[in-house]
Amino acid sequence: MESSSTSALSTTEILPQILQQQQQAFVQQPYPEREQRLAALQALKQVLLEGYPQLLNAMSRDFGHRSDYDSLLADILPVLNYLKYCQRNLARWMKPQRRHSGLLLAPSSIKVHYQPKGVCGILVPWNFPVMLSLSPLISALAAGNRVMLKLSEFTPATNQVLRQLLSQAFDESQVAVVEGDANVAAAFAALPFDHLLFTGATGVGKSVMQAAAHNLTPVTLELGGKSPAIIADDVPLAVAVERLLYGKTLNAGQTCVAPDYILCPQAKVAEFVRLWQTAFQQMYPDFAGNTDYSFIINDRHQQRLLGLLNDAQAKGAICVPACGKLEALTQQRQWPTVLVTEVTDKMEIMQQEIFGPLLPIIGYQTLPQAVDYIRQKPRPLALYLLTFSQQLQQQLLQQTHSGGVCINDSLYHVAADDAPFGGIGPSGMGHYHGVEGFLEFSHARTVLCKGRFNPARLMQPPYHRWWQKLLLQYLLR
Repeated sequence: MESSSTSALSTTEILPQILQQQQQAFVQQPYPEREQRLAALQALKQVLLEGYPQLLNAMSRDFGHRSDYDSLLADILPVLNYLKYCQRNLARWMKPQRRHSGLLLAPSSIKVHYQPKGVCGILVPWNFPVMLSLSPLISALAAGNRVMLKLSEFTPATNQVLRQLLSQAFDESQVAVVEGDANVAAAFAALPFDHLLFTGATGVGKSVMQAAAHNLTPVTLELGGKSPAIIADDVPLAVAVERLLYGKTLNAGQTCVAPDYILCPQAKVAEFVRLWQTAFQQMYPDFAGNTDYSFIINDRHQQRLLGLLNDAQAKGAICVPACGKLEALTQQRQWPTVLVTEVTDKMEIMQQEIFGPLLPIIGYQTLPQAVDYIRQKPRPLALYLLTFSQQLQQQLLQQTHSGGVCINDSLYHVAADDAPFGGIGPSGMGHYHGVEGFLEFSHARTVLCKGRFNPARLMQPPYHRWWQKLLLQYLLR
């Protein structure tokens, strides 16, 4: 956020000044009391309740059109619910935890204090610009930190409203907002933060981690990848389609945990396509004028998706839109789901995270074959299992890795306030949401305390005294 004294400087030149301002403020108040943290959360809650209609309007403008319900259900309500959850649980989280000292350290007490890290940086993507900026902000504020937010250049209208609302609730020394292109994001990631959180593509995440490494800044990476959905043979296809459809159509599939591809019994692939088309048209009737469905964010991403589609077709894939004609996709940014069959790993659509309304369907002969296919790929952010067999559920949970799992549903695990959200390997590291969010932005500081009596001196040199030998015999038994 530019002040009058720095308005002539570029954003990259302002960044160190804002960081220094927040660092100095943190030195003056290194451990905000619970009441101060609750006041900060309440201030955020108040401006969000007052300003969310402006945010809905701004997000729709940034997307060309975005359903207000998509924005309410995926951006506004998750933030409000998580905010209330943190307010209810903050006292318990802040309380130092007692740990066992053991015989060697007796008599002493050991506690773990959760200390604010300092100044935290948050790099925000464009797909859920409110939820993915304010949810980590809530965790960081609950942990007692000061925060710099770097918002996406693809959501200027939303950024303007967020900047306005946050400036009403916080001084820039507590929460600062900056905007800019990839150069500003690179300069932001290179700042010596006490913690850095990035949400976005895996490739960019590698660059962010590399930049943070120069300052030994700890990072949380919320990435993506290709999240698969396995449909077991015992699940009726109509049920499978019902459970997966909203997870793929919310925000037009521009979601890091959207089902990226489907593993379906080979004999049922054609029926799956037909049922998906029917269910999609029931959910979004009169699609061309339907306001419940969101647009692709911009022309750049539309061209990227067209490139994936054209490459797949050129290499033998069959592409079937859930409604309308395939040729119409070049003329508009409101795309229905496009179901893609006969895919191979040589196609770009199976090599990149799709992040849009394209849905490859891979037929499999046996379930072990489908599981092996997933295990050979980079570990995804989400895994969707559709089976009512508890034995199969347990088997698949034991044989696969992913950031999170939804069984007989899709997407909704992200909304669990009392559970961590994060990836594994190429899909990310670290967590937020739940108590894990508080812990992610806190330093777990071990504090050992002794009184006047110090028996430890009895085990110090000179060694080989008789009581030392007896104690060692006892401990080494």
